[in-house]
Amino acid sequence: MFGDKPVQPGPALERHHFTSRSLGSQQIGFLLGSCGIQVALTSEACLKGLPKTAAGEVVAFKGWPRLHWFVTEHLAKTPKDWLPTPRLTDDTPAYIEYTTDKDGSVMGVTVTRSAMLSHCRMLTQSCNYTEGENMVCVLDFKRETGLWHSVLTSVLNGMHVVFIPYALMKVNPASWMQMITKYRASVAVVKSRDLHWGLLATKDHKDISLSSLRLLLVGDGANPWSLSSCDQFLSVFQAKGLRPDAVCPCASSSECLTVSVRRPGRAGVNATGRGVLSMSGLSFGVVRVDQENSLTSLTLQDCGQVMPGCVIVVVKMEGPSYVCKTDEVGEICVSSEATGSQYWGLAGLTNSTFKVQALLADGKPLSDALYTRSGLLGFLGPGGLVFVCGSRDGLMTVTGRKHNADDIIATVLAVEPMKFIYRGRIAVFSIRVLRDERICVIAEQRPDCSEEESFQWMSRVLQAVDSIHQVGLYCLALVPPNYLPKTPLGGIHLSECKRRFLEGTLHPANVLLCPHTCVTNLPKPREVHSATNSVLDVGPASVMVGNIVQGNRLASAQGRDMGIVDEESDSARKYQFISEILRWRAVSTSEHVIFTLLNAKGGVAQLLSCSQLHKRAERVGSLLLERAKINTGDHVALIFPPGIDLICAFYGCLYVGAVPVTIRPPHPQNLQTTLPTVRMIVDVSKSVLVLSNQNVIKLLKSKEASNVVDIKSWPVTLDTDDMPKKKLTAMYRAPTAEMLAYLDFSVSTTGMLAGIKMSHAAVTSLCRSMKLACELYPSRHIALCLDPYCGLGFALWCLSSVYSGHHSILIPPSEVEVNPALWLTAVSQYRVRDTFCSYGVMELCTKGLGSSVQQLKSRGVSLACVRTCVVVAEERPRINLSTSFSKLFSALGLSPRAVSTSFGCRVNVAICLQGASSPEPSCVYVDLRALRNDRVSLVERGSPHSLCLLESGKLLPGVKVIIANPDTKGQCGDSHLGEIWVQCPHNASGYFSIYGEESEYGEHFNARLVTGSTGEVYARTGYLGFLRRTETVTSQSVPGIASESTDLADLSALSINAAPADSGELHDAVFVVGALDETVMLRGMRYHPIDIENSVMRCHKKIAECAVFTWTNLLVVVVELDGSESEALDLVPLVTSAVLEEHHLIVGVAVVVDPGVVPINSRGEKQRMHLRDGFLADQLDPIYVAYNM
Repeated sequence: MFGDKPVQPGPALERHHFTSRSLGSQQIGFLLGSCGIQVALTSEACLKGLPKTAAGEVVAFKGWPRLHWFVTEHLAKTPKDWLPTPRLTDDTPAYIEYTTDKDGSVMGVTVTRSAMLSHCRMLTQSCNYTEGENMVCVLDFKRETGLWHSVLTSVLNGMHVVFIPYALMKVNPASWMQMITKYRASVAVVKSRDLHWGLLATKDHKDISLSSLRLLLVGDGANPWSLSSCDQFLSVFQAKGLRPDAVCPCASSSECLTVSVRRPGRAGVNATGRGVLSMSGLSFGVVRVDQENSLTSLTLQDCGQVMPGCVIVVVKMEGPSYVCKTDEVGEICVSSEATGSQYWGLAGLTNSTFKVQALLADGKPLSDALYTRSGLLGFLGPGGLVFVCGSRDGLMTVTGRKHNADDIIATVLAVEPMKFIYRGRIAVFSIRVLRDERICVIAEQRPDCSEEESFQWMSRVLQAVDSIHQVGLYCLALVPPNYLPKTPLGGIHLSECKRRFLEGTLHPANVLLCPHTCVTNLPKPREVHSATNSVLDVGPASVMVGNIVQGNRLASAQGRDMGIVDEESDSARKYQFISEILRWRAVSTSEHVIFTLLNAKGGVAQLLSCSQLHKRAERVGSLLLERAKINTGDHVALIFPPGIDLICAFYGCLYVGAVPVTIRPPHPQNLQTTLPTVRMIVDVSKSVLVLSNQNVIKLLKSKEASNVVDIKSWPVTLDTDDMPKKKLTAMYRAPTAEMLAYLDFSVSTTGMLAGIKMSHAAVTSLCRSMKLACELYPSRHIALCLDPYCGLGFALWCLSSVYSGHHSILIPPSEVEVNPALWLTAVSQYRVRDTFCSYGVMELCTKGLGSSVQQLKSRGVSLACVRTCVVVAEERPRINLSTSFSKLFSALGLSPRAVSTSFGCRVNVAICLQGASSPEPSCVYVDLRALRNDRVSLVERGSPHSLCLLESGKLLPGVKVIIANPDTKGQCGDSHLGEIWVQCPHNASGYFSIYGEESEYGEHFNARLVTGSTGEVYARTGYLGFLRRTETVTSQSVPGIASESTDLADLSALSINAAPADSGELHDAVFVVGALDETVMLRGMRYHPIDIENSVMRCHKKIAECAVFTWTNLLVVVVELDGSESEALDLVPLVTSAVLEEHHLIVGVAVVVDPGVVPINSRGEKQRMHLRDGFLADQLDPIYVAYNM
């Protein structure tokens, strides 16, 4: 740096250089770039150590400008005629010193030539430096105390300096004392760490003499810990000639340069000082004397007197810079000619740091002088002694009280220091969670430490910090030795440590979070006030009157009219039974193909025409009558893989009057959990016969299955691969369409098995409603990629094609697991306009095809033909997944408005569905906090705490819904949250049986309002939602219902006379919020698990899936880690903080598991209750379980 001091080649900035070790710092690169630096002066050894490109040039470091690396050794002599440039003005920058703020940003403090010179003179006067003295320097000579004393002031005075590199100190900690002895040095510039290391190097003590030393300058004397190092060092080395008055702590900062220094060889009453202060008082910002040796006291030594020609004031730490009272702690500010002048290129920060006006209590300035903030916190003692008790960067304000990171470190180190923490390496910082700062302690544990020892030590640390500082620690984490990021000179890189912690890349070995004990500012739990004797609750009638008075529309909406069917006409009665429609199609359009089943390679596995389906169904009927002697009304379990056999077996049952029950086969790799469900449905449905194929029957009767269920007690089992070729002599026809057609069983996400009864009338009504909405007729191709066992999935797979005559392309989801491109390739190949899938399939495509879109495009796959892509769901629309899918495949021509969701539930499998000419689904933003209190509060997009909700398709023809209060059964107003009730000809007729909860579920199907239209009967869906009237936005419709005449079936008898909606008219949007029985009540508020899970999913990129549930009033969060096990503990603090911040809930238990542990059903829904049972039975085999304290 000094080599060209007299040269002045342009801006002096270019000459500032950094160590090779700090090259990784992007922030320093930004500073170099903002300073316009182009040349880096360096040594040969340093240049050799830098990483090089193949061409031998120094690599371009991230964030750094392009530099010319110039070696300052072995330079030629300067020519005789060379002259230095004229002298620059005094206010020109002499050098820029980098400093780092609390968050790791690097700033450049500009020191002018005059300030540099004034500062050197002040130091010379304070430290009595004279020409020819020998100095030993252990500090970093490129910045702060090391630079000021050993490089600048030494040159001013002509002193001899011996530098001890950090690398040498690591090998030989006593080397600096040996140099003092060798050179009879009178000055040493050190840190308290060097004193400590020197004490430990006992074997090197015998030949050391410190009698020549008149000044032992302690560069970090402002640090409260330095006191014990100074005292211990003096007590040991007084015998080696060290004089007590030689130990001189000083206080300094990059902005103010040296603030104060204790004068060497001082004498007199106020020459030195020491105070025993109450830490509790300091936390409130006041100076209070405490008793010596008290655990809650802090002993401080002075940092000497103020520098010559300087004025110091102490101002308030926050708010306007009012001057503190003498017993208050504040920030030390300096007015002098020898301070930095600005942060290079940062005018705003410069004004608030280098141009501070001290104010009196009445707001008037103390004087005209401008002060510079030092970043040091302290007070002035007797005789003008400066006492420093912390720094602004190390200050943590927790619930209004101020704690210093260094004090917390001292307390933590005091808990069995030698035994536990590796080399005293520890980082303390605060993070902001839920409107307050939370203290985190990260320490390196010694190599051979067991988990039990770690937790014992952690609990002792918690107690120590609580009793001494009266503050709780939020997070205590232990990392392996040498794991914390280091600064160039071996200290802990605090901001980098904090960044890794917040990013989840710190990889702790042990972690303990204490949100229960230290988070005291949670909002008050909600109290639901019940009626007292004096004040009655507002009843449903009053709410209704209130809505009417305010002009609020009552929440009620209707799909379009299905037209009137003359029930008595012969032609109409023919269409009351789906089996009769199949027989009719087999005659009138016998060769028309209505089903195509695809295999994993996209080839056709099976085709089925109307007559083929009819004939195969007859053979199944014969099998049932001949072999099983089935009676009318008997229940038959159909256990088939997704395919055509299932459809044939279904119609075979209808042909002989049996009641089919479709059941998903058990998974061969997971019999343990899937087989009991199959068995339970067979038992609960009272099936007298199991119909299946050879492979499934073999599996049901296998040895593996016998370990799970009693295989001898299965009902009679028949194999459809072995069927008679006989025709049925007589077809069964039910006396009335209200009789039972089939049973539909499904396991809810809360683990409840519910079977619904579907009548013949409901079946044809459902098909007719979908035909109208989706404009289905024989010339249409529909692609289906979903599970065909229950709900709308079953209706689309087995019923709809037979009713409407369209061609269904069947793609089993299991084949998409093998080949993720199968479904979309088929849609493109068959030019399909309408396709239906499940969320599971959508996720498989989004994850499995992320990198193959261009490949698909080159193979000619185009989704421009798709008009509607409907996700069949029984939940709130998953906006994130739908959006990701739309964006990803927009490259293949998929229109963003094509993707939508349907909504159905147990009482009605299809309530809403995005039809062919439906308006685009609308979305609204609601306040999450209001939602927790069972209210809907609409907010703007981007508002804090907002949640985006998407309309669940359009109400199907014939469907009427209202929103009712689930408790009072009163009707809600428009945009008010309540339970969705539905009235519709295709409602289920009732539960066949609910396994597990037999109680009052009958009233689910005939609920009545207590106010308004009390005569109407509705079915309760069990889902919370609301209605909102919005303006229709219709996408371009293709010719629709008019084309129905092309159906070869004579469907005129069905009197279809509804027309599509016109653009611009109002329509009622249905917004589903979530299932009532899934919600968790915590702190008096209703939470939907998906909202908490979405927050958790966002907090770390390695979280593959997560699910939440409650256990004894504790919130349990289970996260799947898609990474190595060393990353598991990174997730715990992030998950806890995210849930706390966004939902004001404390996570009681965080469980980290392997991918695939969270059970997901065939609809892609999480089975949270199964997961809970697995957790309680200790069957999850977790990577880590964190019990938050």
